[in-house]
Order: sequence, then C-alpha cells, then structure tokens
Amino acid sequence: MKPHRIIIVGGGAGGLELATKLGRRLGRNDRAEIILIDASRTHIWKPLLHEVAAGTLDSSEDELEYLAQARWNHFRFRLGRMNGLDRANRSIRLAPTLNEEGVEIIPERHFAYDTLVVAVGSLCNDFGIPGVKEHCLFLDTTAQAERFQRQLLNCMLKAHTAGKPIEEGQLNVAIVGAGATGVELAAQLHQVTRLLSAYGLDTIDPDKHIRIHVIEAGPRILPALPERLSSAAQKELEKLGVTVHTEQRVVAITDEGIHTADGNMIPATLKVWAAGIKAPEFLHEIDGLETNQINQLVVEQTLQTTRDEHIFALGDCAACPIDEQGNLAPPRAQAAHQQSTLLAKTLQRRLNGKPALPYRYRDYGSLVAMGRYTTVGNLMGGLAGSMMVSGLTARFVYLSLYKMHQAALYGWPRAILISLLHFLRKGIDPQVKLH
Repeated sequence: MKPHRIIIVGGGAGGLELATKLGRRLGRNDRAEIILIDASRTHIWKPLLHEVAAGTLDSSEDELEYLAQARWNHFRFRLGRMNGLDRANRSIRLAPTLNEEGVEIIPERHFAYDTLVVAVGSLCNDFGIPGVKEHCLFLDTTAQAERFQRQLLNCMLKAHTAGKPIEEGQLNVAIVGAGATGVELAAQLHQVTRLLSAYGLDTIDPDKHIRIHVIEAGPRILPALPERLSSAAQKELEKLGVTVHTEQRVVAITDEGIHTADGNMIPATLKVWAAGIKAPEFLHEIDGLETNQINQLVVEQTLQTTRDEHIFALGDCAACPIDEQGNLAPPRAQAAHQQSTLLAKTLQRRLNGKPALPYRYRDYGSLVAMGRYTTVGNLMGGLAGSMMVSGLTARFVYLSLYKMHQAALYGWPRAILISLLHFLRKGIDPQVKLH
C-alpha cells in the first residue's frame, strides 16, 4: 500500500518548518510521503527581507536551499507555482516553470494528495490605488528585496559619478506603510546611506541629499504595538532624520512621487509599498473553497478549510479565528511557527485515525528592530502580563526569534554554529552589500 501523501504548498517559515518536522517524524520511516512545493529554489526568513533590501544582509549567506533541506530531512522538494486545485480527484496543478529568458524548463504538472496544506503566505495589497504596481517596489520575496537594494545602490552611484550637483529629491525614498516592515526599512536605510558614503560615495552628503519618508494612513505608526512604544519608535525615526507622515491616505503614485488625499505630493525617486497584505489571487474561491475579501482561505480552529477536511491552511494565507469575537490570527511569523507545530501533531494523529487538534494562538508580543540604533517592542507572558522592552534586551529577544526558526530547521547545534560563523565573518565582510 502506498504511504499517505502530504503535499505542502509554500516554503515560507510555516511551510518549511512543517515539512522538516514531518520529514523527520513520518518521512524517515516511510509512514508518509512528504512533498514541499515552492516557486523559489531557496528560502530566507521573511522578517529579514528589509535587511536584504537595505543591503545589511547578503541573502546568499543566509538563504537555505530547499533541495538540500529535503535531502537532509527525508522529504521531497518540487519547484513550481500552484495555480489550480481539483478537490474531486484530490490533485493540484502547477503552472509551467520558465527560466530568466522566458523559456519553459518544467511543463505544467499535476500532483495527487491525500492531505494538502496550503502555506503560500501573503503579498502586499495595493488596494487598487493607481500607480502602485507601476511605480512602487515591494518586499514580498527575496528577489524583490534584492531588486530594491540594486536600485538604491545604482541611484547613489549615478548621483556620485554624474559630475553635477545632486538635484532636490534625486535620492529621496518614500515608504508607504508604517508597520514593522516600513519602520525597520526606514531605520536600516538611514544606516546604509551613511555606510555607502563612508565606503567612497563621499560626494553624497546623506544629511543634505537624502530624505527618507514613511507614510501612514492611520493616526500613528506601528499600530500593532502599544501607543507608548509607537510614540518612542516615531521619536527615534525623527531623531534619525526620517520624516514621518501620519493620517496621510495615499490616492495615487506617479513617477514623481506619492500623492495623498489632502493634496500633498511627497517627491521620491525610490518608492516602496508596504501597506496591507492579501493572499495570492489564485486562492480566491479556488474550486469552491471559502475565502475572505483578501483571498485568505477560511479555516476552522483545527486549520482545516471549512469545506474540505482534507485541506489545511496556515500562516498569512489562512483566516483562522482565535476568539469568540471573530478576531483572526495575525500575519506574523510567530503565528505561522505555532501553527506548523500544531499541524505536525495533527497530521501524525490523522494517520492513526485520531481527530485534529484545535489551534490556540499565544501572543508572545511584537518586536521592531530599528537597525543598529535600537529595538522596541512588548513581550507577553502568562505571569508577568505585558512587558515593554527596548534597547539591548529587545534586540536580544528579536535575534532569538530568528534563532528559534533556524533551530527548527537545522537543530540547535547547527543553529549555534551558524551564529558563530556569522560573528567571525563580521571582521572581514563589509557592513553593507556593495554590489
């Protein structure tokens, strides 16, 4: 008899951790066949993408190769992008895979499943605002983050070598959305622009020639954090010279800059959209599954989709209720981590004919790293309640979250060794990526 086939679509934090756990527990002894599918060949922890975009993190040093991870952990990896579902025959369809020149290298394929887990994450939501797709950069993937880093470096090289005075607004950056990604990127860019000047682009005076803007439609930045910490983070940004615009609803993006509802135009050459999320479009009511207005699959507390007990969803693409008021699990790495841990247990139980376990969200707080300057956030504990943290303490906790992700993938010995190697490389690598 063929082993039970579990297909996981999406190799983000939750999907990759789940595939690794199931591979170790079920794939090792052939109790189940585990297949992970992703459109990329490599993985990087999504909360680090703002560092890739700024150039303070070289993705080639921190990325994980899916094929190697699969080989080491007894699951299989298949390259491809899901674009169809056949629930009646329990199969998914993958779109053809093209190379950089647009030539097909892998044809359309179908994969049969016994259990399907959808973990495709989320994308930035442009809310249909004119000009966003045409003029803004996004930070949903490693490729997009690297594209921003190249454009930033190219803009500064062009200004440095032009042989003429730098024009007003020529090096301005505007970030729409003051959640964690937008705020963290702004702080990193302040650090990076000064490093680039120190590495030889000295005709550029960052304090004079570069303006970084953060634009938020709501009344304050970092709405997920308590107001006191939001205020502290804004003061830190302003201390760095970042201009913060709150209660400024964006109505259009043009090549010149950001247009707001009150008639303002914020000039910027580089424009980043980091406001709101949605699940990928292909999920919208896919083969009759229930989805919400931002394409998330609606799931029960067991993470099973409401219309098919054989299909689960986790992470940002799942609309999972966490209380009687109908609040949903937030789109955070900690929620995806918790859900992958639960699903690893649930899918083992299902092989033994036992029912699925309910998901209980535990909020351990939120942390926002503002480059090398500071980290702010709140930690949630059952005994201590909510505790505000900042500075070195918060920075240590922030870094430990990434170490927990690495430990889930590699085990603690290798995670500690990776940290040691990174520490040793600091003395020989530049502080910012220069290519």
